[in-house]
Amino acid sequence: MPRGLIKRLMPDPASIREHKSLRFLGRFLHDPNLWHLNRHSVSRAVGLGLFAAFMPIPFQMLLAAALAILIRGNLPIGVSLVWLTNPITMPFFFYCTYKIGSWLMQLPPRHFPDELTWEWISGQLSTLWQPFLLGSVVAGVVVGALGYGVIQVYWRWWVGRQWRIRGSKRG
Repeated sequence: MPRGLIKRLMPDPASIREHKSLRFLGRFLHDPNLWHLNRHSVSRAVGLGLFAAFMPIPFQMLLAAALAILIRGNLPIGVSLVWLTNPITMPFFFYCTYKIGSWLMQLPPRHFPDELTWEWISGQLSTLWQPFLLGSVVAGVVVGALGYGVIQVYWRWWVGRQWRIRGSKRG
């Protein structure tokens, strides 16, 4: 794994633990899995970060941080993956989750106007929220599980490859 690059980009755990606004978390931030780069903590972080990215809630980063602490995934990676859905990509992802929810609920999808206005959204909200929420949860679970699995498989492949390279250099 490109651990050196990831370690350089990650914040220092001690500085986060000592940050005045995070002191209330106390012992929760002392779990080594929140900071180490190993197959389990990184794959958990990818899964939870991708799941949180699809949730249509404010403060998705707090959800990702809470999940990382709860399931002992790498905190910086989990929180940073939430930015997959940023203000630029969010409309695309949320439109796709709405379509998924409509398909799962067997509802005909609404046709969106060329220009979204707050009046149109507030008028249609009563029919849009259920498929949108269902699609967000399903997409989050599926993409999170896929991310978890991909990291598990890739990490094992990478370590096996490194062992084979190391073995071929010896003999």
